[in-house]
Amino acid sequence: MDPMTFICVTQFVHGLAYGLLLFLVAAGLSMIFGMMDILNLAHAYIFMLAAYLGYTMTGLLNFWAALLLAPIGVALLGMLIERFMLRKIHPLGHIPELVLTIGIGLILLEFVKWIWGTQSLMLQPPEILSGLLSIGVFRYPVYRVFIIGFSIAVMILMGLLFYKTRFGTIVRAATADAGMVGALGINVPLVYTLFFGFGTWLAGLAGVVVAPFLSVFPGLADQIGFDAFVVVVLGGLGSMSGAFIAAILIGLLNSFGIQFLPTLAPLLTFGLMAVVLSIKPTGLLGERQ
Repeated sequence: MDPMTFICVTQFVHGLAYGLLLFLVAAGLSMIFGMMDILNLAHAYIFMLAAYLGYTMTGLLNFWAALLLAPIGVALLGMLIERFMLRKIHPLGHIPELVLTIGIGLILLEFVKWIWGTQSLMLQPPEILSGLLSIGVFRYPVYRVFIIGFSIAVMILMGLLFYKTRFGTIVRAATADAGMVGALGINVPLVYTLFFGFGTWLAGLAGVVVAPFLSVFPGLADQIGFDAFVVVVLGGLGSMSGAFIAAILIGLLNSFGIQFLPTLAPLLTFGLMAVVLSIKPTGLLGERQ
């Protein structure tokens, strides 16, 4: 394999890993908006909190326990936020939602600074996921391969949940006509709360998985949160398929940009978003409301 081909393959896998991880964060944000019409800007900070919880739980227990418990913890937090805060102000429109969720995000940011400090925290992947995977002359970190496989597995789980289970049927029906679903005796507000919890659970999964991939620090919410929000807007608000395509595009653009155009890399995402939205203002697969 010649050097340029090797570099391109490596950067492609780098971008795929980052894009799929980004999709896990953006998926919950996109689903919550698509079903509940809620713009939750605290989503990235919940993701950051999960990364810190994953770091601590890995030290106290192990990585696999952290991957199980930390997302459940932030999912419960998300359900409490939806039930006792967002549900009360949702009828007032998006501006109160944005103000509230920004405030929640800032509270979470100060909380992690108070508990964990402001220094970057490094977490080593579990021993079974350490080292390099060799395929011929190509060698790649095992943990990044795990990120790709894990993200794809979660995507499959999401598809099965929403298209092969009763809960998924209820969720899709409530999205289309909440009044009719409520008339059938189904507790639609409870469905919304559970769904909001599922969206934050996805952010929690991404938070724990990202801890050994990137360093854990308070700016993680802004770093990943910005890219996740771009993914949602670029893909089309509420479109899961659009979010997936946009996440992969952003991941690859980020990876190849840093390798070949390092000085322009921060601008490439803005450039892609500007081009797409100028052609299709609703995003790649978004539809006009």
